[in-house]
Amino acid sequence: MGRLFWKIFAGFWLTLLLTVIGVSAALMIREEARRSEESALATGPRSAYVLRMVWTVAQFGGVEAMRAYFAQWPIRDGEPPLVVDAGGHDIFGRAVPPDALAAARETAETTTLNERRGRRVRTWQDASGSEWLMFFPQGSLQDRRPGLDDNFIEGPILMALAALLASLFVSALLARHFSRPIHRLQDAFQAASDGQLDVRVSPGMDGRRDEIGELGREFDGMVHKLGQLVGTQTRLLHDVSHELRSPLARLQVAVGLARQNPAQLETALSRIEHEAERLDALVGEVLTLARLEAQTPQRADDYVDIVELLDTVVEDARFEAEGSGRRVHFSTSLEGELVIRARGELLHRAFDNVVRNAMRHTPVDGVVEVRLARDPQGRGLHVSVLDAGSGVPEAALETIFEPFQRGEGVASAGFGLGLAIARRAIEAHGGRMWAANRESGGLEVHFSLPLRQRG
Repeated sequence: MGRLFWKIFAGFWLTLLLTVIGVSAALMIREEARRSEESALATGPRSAYVLRMVWTVAQFGGVEAMRAYFAQWPIRDGEPPLVVDAGGHDIFGRAVPPDALAAARETAETTTLNERRGRRVRTWQDASGSEWLMFFPQGSLQDRRPGLDDNFIEGPILMALAALLASLFVSALLARHFSRPIHRLQDAFQAASDGQLDVRVSPGMDGRRDEIGELGREFDGMVHKLGQLVGTQTRLLHDVSHELRSPLARLQVAVGLARQNPAQLETALSRIEHEAERLDALVGEVLTLARLEAQTPQRADDYVDIVELLDTVVEDARFEAEGSGRRVHFSTSLEGELVIRARGELLHRAFDNVVRNAMRHTPVDGVVEVRLARDPQGRGLHVSVLDAGSGVPEAALETIFEPFQRGEGVASAGFGLGLAIARRAIEAHGGRMWAANRESGGLEVHFSLPLRQRG
């Protein structure tokens, strides 16, 4: 399960959490209102206001003023407040609920004067100094807001409403979180299909680490690789066209000379045959390079003894080097057979191309060294080919592996494809190939191959 699952999981639990919080808050408010309603005394801003008005009338007008005030009391507002003496009798002889009287006395005893002046109970002293309690019994005053019903909010309805609101909120967040990168990917795919291979989506993903972010990075890698392949094929087509011009021009010259001077027909045919062979070799190398450039999976269906393979390459090079006064030396720190699974012909061609290239750049009486050892990590093989030439400029250490790149100032009958084919062949086997200048002069080319042993 990836990060996308955990985001959906977190959204689900966030919805539940918001639902629980919303329901709990609503139930607390409802419970507080219920407790207030269950009190023996009426509460609320209206009861406090009316008690203050009655207290003011009694304070300044006495009993007669209260009697006149109560006589004009609106019936729709319920009963007027009770005014009770120390014996528990209402000043106008009305029945006094015992629970309301007890609650009023408890409130008067346990609260301060300012709090008693607040909502539930007020005290008043008449002219004789007797103290009276003023309060509304519960239900005697219509103090609720119009339309508020106790049964309006029930548990299931409240739960459904809270769940709906929470799910709408979380769903909107998740939809925004997922839809923006998806729309960006859609636009990028459309741009790529229109040939815009420089489009990238990762910069707009805000550093996402979930599956959608990985998809965006995979898309960037895909279009980058496509751009490289298209650029490589374009350059290859351009270079091949350029390389074909010279042999084709010489063929045309040879045909023209044969027509003009039949006596030189044999010479012209020899030239035509030679150029045809060069064309055939060029086409063969270009096809090999094209297959390797396309990174067609190479079936490692051969079991190759790497020591024997290198020894064969070196022996062939020695035979050719004898006539030119050059030497080829092979050394290894490995003992016995070292059989790996690989494409033998590709590896042979890669090593042979590099060794022959080293021979061409090594002066007379020079030595070409071929070394085989394990890599520093001990997980693969390391092959080095060292020549005694003049080396290459530092800036060209990477470009010499590009197709049709020839060494500067070196006469060569090749096409500049040997090192390019060698690197692609090594990479097709999961290895690496690079070059460096030797401190003593010359060039050293390194191969790193993974060790995939038989069995």
